[in-house]
Amino acid sequence: MAGITTFTEEIGDTICERLALGESVRSICDGEAMPSMSTVFKWLRDNEAFSKQYAHAREVQADALFDDIIDIADDGRNDWMEKRNADGESIGWQENGEALRRSQLRIDARKWMAGKLRPKIYGDKLDVGLTATVDFVVNAKPMTEEEWQKQHGANPA
Repeated sequence: MAGITTFTEEIGDTICERLALGESVRSICDGEAMPSMSTVFKWLRDNEAFSKQYAHAREVQADALFDDIIDIADDGRNDWMEKRNADGESIGWQENGEALRRSQLRIDARKWMAGKLRPKIYGDKLDVGLTATVDFVVNAKPMTEEEWQKQHGANPA
């Protein structure tokens, strides 16, 4: 039921808890007895406490996404398919390229999202150091005390 428009702490807590566990706002709001996405975004704009709670939930979500990456990478259950001949007899195993590509896509999406949610921890490290050689020439000539005083208007001592 997307008709909920009044914010309660209970609904806010539920949204943030589910968000922290890795669900999207869209999937949360599609659930029964939850507000619409536009209502949640309105609450974020109008309710400072909920906005802070939501921001914290997003940070925690980055950690959950990072954990998902390990689980997806370590799950090899669908990496291989049994190959069968026309009689249905097993003739060996072959790599399941579709499952492997899908796993890679899931990992990449989570890496990207975690990097956006917590860039200091999961973002790409940028090397902003500068290495350069600067050459310059100083064109100086000796001055007499008189020339120095004329140029600077003071006694050099």
